Amino acid sequence: MSGFIKFLGTGGARFVVSKQLRSTAGIWLNYKDTNVYIDPGPGAIVKIRTSKTRLEPEKLDGIILTHKHLDHSNDVNVLIEAMTEGGFRKRGVLVCPKDAVSGEAVIFSNFITKLDRVDLMEEGKSYTIKGISFATPVKHIHPVETYGLVFHFEPTIGIISDTKYFEALCEHYKTDILIVNVLRSRPIEKNDEIDHLSLSDFVTLVNSIRPRLAIMTHFGMSLIRERPHILAERLTHEIGIEIIAAYDGMTVDF
Repeated sequence: MSGFIKFLGTGGARFVVSKQLRSTAGIWLNYKDTNVYIDPGPGAIVKIRTSKTRLEPEKLDGIILTHKHLDHSNDVNVLIEAMTEGGFRKRGVLVCPKDAVSGEAVIFSNFITKLDRVDLMEEGKSYTIKGISFATPVKHIHPVETYGLVFHFEPTIGIISDTKYFEALCEHYKTDILIVNVLRSRPIEKNDEIDHLSLSDFVTLVNSIRPRLAIMTHFGMSLIRERPHILAERLTHEIGIEIIAAYDGMTVDF
């Protein structure tokens, strides 16, 4: 085993956040001796401290925000403070879109000075956090600046964050393990202003990309009601690719 992905939260959007039907804590990614946290939403620090797998935020090497919406960023300042040992040790990297640190920023300016550096996301740009290298291949369609992630491991891992479906997603996320934020059960209607992927969008992506493993996560209310693990079993049979519905606390080794 080279690393693992720990799903500390698999819920998304405002109603799931407020009701905490599922945790909205985000993802811990480990690769060899490098640890990064992706999208620390509400409850991230609590889920870290109560995880059955021992996770130490003081040992984080970096934090990645795909975008600044609260269900992805609420606990980022708490984790920066933990990663920098209360701000007394300047260390760690933050990778995020520009609007997360400017204008109506979600990251406090005094926390930024505690970091080794801040790398701002751009379409087609690559980044390194200690032993991890990854790219933000394409800008997503979402109300705020948003990017997905492609990690250059073996196997390759893609994370499609919040976005409206567009055809270029299939081109840019051709990876071995594909993780997709699937918020909605019903297809998006023509005049729908909610820029999120639906279950039918997920099926389109998986059929086009054909990863070894596809993982659904970041569920909204409608998908939670439909029991994602049942949907995943059905889609595995129909598509012929292993599909998993992530659950809070799930670990995937690679």
